[in-house]
Amino acid sequence: MLGCGHISREVADEYEKLVIRMNPPRVTMDNTSSSEVTVIQVDSANWQGSLLEVVQVFSDMKLNIKKAYITSDGRWFMDVFHVVDEDGNKPSDKEVVVKIEEEQSLEARALRHRPISSVGIQAAAKHSTIELAGRDRPGLLSDISAVLTDLKCNVVASEAWTHNSRMALLIYVTDVATGKPIDDLKRLSEIKHLLGYVLKGNTDKEIARTAICMEPTHSGRRLHQMMFADQQYHEGDTDKGKEGAGDETRPLVTVENWEQKEYTVINIRSKNHPKLVFDTVCTITDMQYAIFHATINAEGPQAYQEYYITKSDGCAVNSEGERKLLAHCLETAIKRRTTEGIRLELCCQDRVGLLSDITRIFREYGLSVTQAEVTTIGSQAVNTFYVMDASGNPVQRHTIDAVRSQIGQTILHVNGTATAAAGRSCPPKHNGRRLALGDLFRFSSQKFLHNLGLIKLQS
Repeated sequence: MLGCGHISREVADEYEKLVIRMNPPRVTMDNTSSSEVTVIQVDSANWQGSLLEVVQVFSDMKLNIKKAYITSDGRWFMDVFHVVDEDGNKPSDKEVVVKIEEEQSLEARALRHRPISSVGIQAAAKHSTIELAGRDRPGLLSDISAVLTDLKCNVVASEAWTHNSRMALLIYVTDVATGKPIDDLKRLSEIKHLLGYVLKGNTDKEIARTAICMEPTHSGRRLHQMMFADQQYHEGDTDKGKEGAGDETRPLVTVENWEQKEYTVINIRSKNHPKLVFDTVCTITDMQYAIFHATINAEGPQAYQEYYITKSDGCAVNSEGERKLLAHCLETAIKRRTTEGIRLELCCQDRVGLLSDITRIFREYGLSVTQAEVTTIGSQAVNTFYVMDASGNPVQRHTIDAVRSQIGQTILHVNGTATAAAGRSCPPKHNGRRLALGDLFRFSSQKFLHNLGLIKLQS
């Protein structure tokens, strides 16, 4: 490995463009070498974030990495991945090859690094993106979705994470009247103000961050970034004793220097989950470290990862404090993906205000949403919620039964007992009043806003 040094960003960019033109990415898919996994090999120019782009494709296509071998000479990398689909079978769809090649192309790289142009982005965007981060509390998602419904915003997708009593939320909305992104600056300012007010709750000192943007973003990566930024303001927050020092579910992360090669070596042992490699690579990349080599073994309930990294200037991480911070951030990133509570899966005909109605029922029965993924596939709403009671304890079975009875037992299922999960077939559409949830409530979101003192009700 070369010693520490620095060249200008412009020179590096031009060199990378030349390398990509001379050596376009090559992706091969082998389904014959192994009876259990599909082997995908990626040869491509190496730039900061290129490995993350590959891993991101696997994550988005719900492909699980069982093993991986990653090596780089600085300007070129060769990666080998052993993958299966979410059901544990070998994927045969060649689309993964096409998507990886697209992500590694010069055109894709230029698009990611383009200067921000609000006009161009707004023209290309299909929705407005709302970002919220702050202290979590029972019923918060219900409050937020009620406000959006009152403001004539249609939620087309959303994803929420909670960890250590903190919450990060991405909401993708369109205007109810037009079905298009909201571009009225005055209206956007009002939405941001009201949501910030709801997020703060009754505590004036609470730091709540709200943002509205038009630029496309990857939800998983953005949620990691938001929670990382949020934790900078709350260094004292801990896991409140849920994990003991000897708890095998707690990630074990070590960060040490390999002096002879000027690398910093990260070793991680943790509970395995489908997006583990993405979470790890995303954190390392967004902390501005370069990955040169890695080995990953995630075939069983425990996963083992080893990464050889440097700082952006090519040097090892020599500061002990920086190494401790890196280890802490990796451990936190892995833990925040851990799901808590009972999994509820909803699949039904989509409509304006559906999320508000569903989460309000959760709230009325004392359920707190710890994680949520809301999507719209065609005309169908395909949503997943993890819920606990308001005290953070498991929900009683009779409470879940009552919630299902209120929402509809044919459209709300518990813990994967029916095929309502994202990526699977929805149950057939049912007629009748079962889906008309709006008439279950006597008080509209206007009443909620009135109680906050934000609007006056007309008599």
